[in-house]
Order: sequence, then structure tokens, then C-alpha cells
Amino acid sequence: MSLEKFSKETTLAMRKKLIGHSCRLFFSEDPVKIMRARGQYLYDEQGRRYLDCISNVHHVGHCHPAITQAAAVQMDLLNTNTRFLHDHIIHYADRLAATLPDKLGVFYFVNSGSEANDLALRLARQYTQHNDVIVLDHAYHGHLTSLIDISPYKFRKLGPQKEWVHVAPLPDTYRGKYRNSDPDPGQAYADTVKDLILEVHKKGHKIAAFFAESLPSVGGQIILPEGYCAKVAEYVHAAGGVFVADEVQVGFGRVGSHFWGFQLQGKDFCPDIVTMGKPMGNGHPLACVVTTQEIAQAFTDNGVEYFNTFGGNPVSCAIGLAVLDVIEEEDLRGNACLIGGHLKQLLLQLQKKHAIIGDVRGAGLFLGLELVKDGAQQTPATEEAAKLVKRLKEELIIVSTDGPWENVIKFKPPMCFSIQDAELVAEKIDTFLSGITDSVERKGT
Repeated sequence: MSLEKFSKETTLAMRKKLIGHSCRLFFSEDPVKIMRARGQYLYDEQGRRYLDCISNVHHVGHCHPAITQAAAVQMDLLNTNTRFLHDHIIHYADRLAATLPDKLGVFYFVNSGSEANDLALRLARQYTQHNDVIVLDHAYHGHLTSLIDISPYKFRKLGPQKEWVHVAPLPDTYRGKYRNSDPDPGQAYADTVKDLILEVHKKGHKIAAFFAESLPSVGGQIILPEGYCAKVAEYVHAAGGVFVADEVQVGFGRVGSHFWGFQLQGKDFCPDIVTMGKPMGNGHPLACVVTTQEIAQAFTDNGVEYFNTFGGNPVSCAIGLAVLDVIEEEDLRGNACLIGGHLKQLLLQLQKKHAIIGDVRGAGLFLGLELVKDGAQQTPATEEAAKLVKRLKEELIIVSTDGPWENVIKFKPPMCFSIQDAELVAEKIDTFLSGITDSVERKGT
């Protein structure tokens, strides 16, 4: 079937008519119409090439030939209901298990990060026989009703917080209550969770789970302080709950030094449940939950079958296996260390030059550049961040903002990002900031 090719204006007009307006586009005032992509580049209807700095979904690069070939070959051979026995799902689970701590060895395959986090919530409640959940402030865990309820980023805009949801402070060592200058910010932030658990118990409630992104992204590209997760897990376990690590955005080697973001917290920490999504299918809908034998057995013992028609189907698993192959064969973790480290150093150099850069943080190809109007007061430079995003788009570079005040420029590009890409981004940011920093006075750090 040949589809008619519309002009950009016609496509936009028809979208406004046919698609729900809450489904927003990047650059809503002048959206980019993308026709094709390859690697870290996007091409619009006029053939202009954009550098993609945010598509962590297309983990190993847009339209990677090894991925498209694996999908086509398997689709031509078999794609069927997941209740039929097939080798791919076993091979894939075994490959994933090799990247994880030994205790995490039982897999449930689903189709999206939201599905994964919803299932993790069910697993936690079945295992603990408790109901309440602790989450970090500004967190986002998915778009299902159950996950909106535990995502402060969303539910604060929609209505009252559920009585079974409890919000712990975001461990932000740049602008939070406890900072890098404190003796042990990891312990201090963990103790806020301990205090919250005590409050929950006083109300007669019990904790089923503590949910946290291994590196909070919507919260502003946050790197959790050393020791935080191990101490929180200790407190949560003592309360009869489990620790759920949300790796939907940051898993599969994005941090470079490790395969999983939670591994940045050291060998003393291992979650009870890990959720995965976005990058594992390189754009194909593929997600997963992995947990312990004990938690999985409790879920089985409830007498209710868990069935997912498409989760773990042969085509999805073929794609997942191909993604793992590319990560290894192209040493994309090594690339994340090298290129991410280079980009971070370039941004740190810009921080010395431009007072508006309050903080540079991140690991591998997960980086955040926080803009502030005043170094001492840390007043969010929200308007300036939006202008920077717009200006970079004019230079054919795609970035976006995150954080509670939308003043953090985030970098989560495809893992094939290059030295030249990093230097181009830093050069263009430098040029733009040089034109606006006259209005920003350095009053502190």
C-alpha cells in the first residue's frame, strides 16, 4: 500500500484534528517532521540532518541494520502467542541474567516500561501482603493509573495524593536539603526514608515497596549519592517491604562503567525487583521485570495466572538479543564512558566560563546541565533553558529539558554518539550562552 505524502502543514493540521491534544509534540510551536533516521541522526522532510541528543529509546542508534535485519528475519519465520514454547525467550532471559546479580533470575516479559512497573507493584504487594508505597519526589514511573498514583511528577497536577503513597525527598545533592558539602548526604537522605517509614507505621499502614529510578531523569538527571540505596534497602527490608529499581530509562550500559544504573551504588546493594523498558528493544515495544525466586513464587502462589499475549514474543526477543549483540560488538558501554566523559568535561569547562551554568552532573551518556539565574540562590533559569533548547534546534541539534523547574538540559543520546557530536554540542551551547550571560551575575556557586 502506498501512502500519500503530506506537506508538513497538512500533517500538522490533520494531527490536530485526529490525535488527542494531550499527546504533545516536541517543539509544539514549530514541530520537526522526521522522515528517516540513522545512528544518532534524524532527517526531516527537507533532508536536513538533526543531531539527536535525547533518544535513549533508540539505544544503539536509529534503524541499526543488525536490529532491523533480526526483526525482519524472525517476522518472516514466526511470531506467535507467547504460550507456545520457543527458544528465543529462554536465550534472551539467560543473556539478561548474565548481566545481573545472581539473586535476580526470574523474568516476566511485557511491552512497555509502564507495564513493567505496574507488574512490579503487583509483585511487591503479593509478596509482602502490604499495600503502601514510598516514592521519590518528582518521580515518574509510567502512564497507567496505578503508576500515575505513584508518580509525583504527574499526580501533583491531577488531584490529591493517595493515602497509601508516601513521598520521600529527591536525593539532589546540588539543590536539595543535603548537598555534596555535607559529610554523608547518602546516609542523610536515606534517613529521611527511615523517618517516613516510622510515620507510615504510626498511621497503621505497612510498606510494600520503595520505588526509585536508579538515576532519576524527570527529576533532573540526578545521580544518587553514594550509599543511599543500600541504606534505604536496609530500612525498607526491616519494614517488610521490597526495593524496586526502575531502569526503564537508564539501563543497558548507558552509565558506561556498569550495565545497570543501580550498580553505581556498589556491590553492597542489589534491588529485589528491577524493571526495564525503552532501550531494550531499540524502538520496538519490549520491556521486562526481573525478580527473585522468592518473590516470583509468592506471585505464583496467589493462584492467578499471569499472561501477556505479546510480552516476550519471538520477534521481540530476536530484537532484544540483537540489541545485546550490538552493545557488546560495538563496545557501546566503552563509548558511553569515553564520549560521555568527554562531553561532561566540555560542559564543566563551560561552567567555569558561564555563570548561568549552576551544575553539571551525570554518568556515561546520562548527563544534565542545570541553568540558574543566580549561583548563590540557585534560582532556576527556566526561560533561559527553553531558549537554549529552541536555539539548538535552529542549529539542528535536538535537546530538551527536565527537572522540577524545567531548567535542566538533558543529554541521553543514542549510544553511538561521537567525539565530534559532543564537541559540536558544547560549541553551540557556548555560543548561545555567551549571548545571554550578561544578564546573569555570578553571586556564588
